[in-house]
Amino acid sequence: MNGTWLVTGSRGQLGRALTERLRGAGRHCLAFSHEDLDVGSEDAVQAAFDALEAPPVVVLNAAAFTHVDRCEEESERAWAVNAVAPGLLARLCSERGARFVHVSTDYVFPGDAREPYTEEDPVGPASGYGRSKLEGEERVRAVSQDFLVVRSSWLFGQGRNFPATLLGLAAERRSAAVKQALRVVDDQWGRPSYAEDLAVGILALLEADARGLYHLANTGVASWWELARFCLDESGYGDLEIERIQTADFERPAPRPTWSVLDCGKAAALGVEMRNWKDAVRAYLVSGDAPRGPVEFAR
Repeated sequence: MNGTWLVTGSRGQLGRALTERLRGAGRHCLAFSHEDLDVGSEDAVQAAFDALEAPPVVVLNAAAFTHVDRCEEESERAWAVNAVAPGLLARLCSERGARFVHVSTDYVFPGDAREPYTEEDPVGPASGYGRSKLEGEERVRAVSQDFLVVRSSWLFGQGRNFPATLLGLAAERRSAAVKQALRVVDDQWGRPSYAEDLAVGILALLEADARGLYHLANTGVASWWELARFCLDESGYGDLEIERIQTADFERPAPRPTWSVLDCGKAAALGVEMRNWKDAVRAYLVSGDAPRGPVEFAR
């Protein structure tokens, strides 16, 4: 698709990956970070679109307020960014004839299943984050069923994420700066997803002219403990122990789903399938995306 592509949330993990992929493919890509464009401000979004010399051909909305616990405390902000903004962007795209892609989350599900969630399964978010993201989906689809909504899960890439935090904590313990044992929950299950792979998958869905709702994540299932153990083993920290704990032992303001495994068969039927999460983690660890020091973890 020739013309201008627009990416919101361009400094987030997925936004960075999308921007790099598009520019690497020679696309004319306008990348808006939170500092460039506050999608939670209707006036700012309207002004940004009005200032464009020509309407974009595709808008990819990777902007989101993803700090799950802060979404409970800053509900108005979460609603503005995760719920209102996607609907506004969808309307502006509809008025200008642009394709629109919105990225959502596994947190729209209640987390009490034992089989992978399909796109047709009932939703029921338990957290403010999940409720705001579900509302965003619904507002997009209310504008047009032809727009693409992609749900993913357990994202990691360049920036703040679970593997990055884990590597920082491991480095602290290796240097003896911190002696406390690592503790990771082992009763929450999902599909870890590498932002680079997700970006490729989203663009592949666009090329396949996919419309409507799709799930997209790396294949395979893991608990947070299994993901942590694999990351450490692959990073030279195999000697460090990780205590298995339960969700109930780790109190957080927002509830976490026990089960958030996504069924990605619908995308696979179009030939869009991401590699196994272990291969994706290995690729992340040898890339420039993986940090070498402590990183604050928000999710």
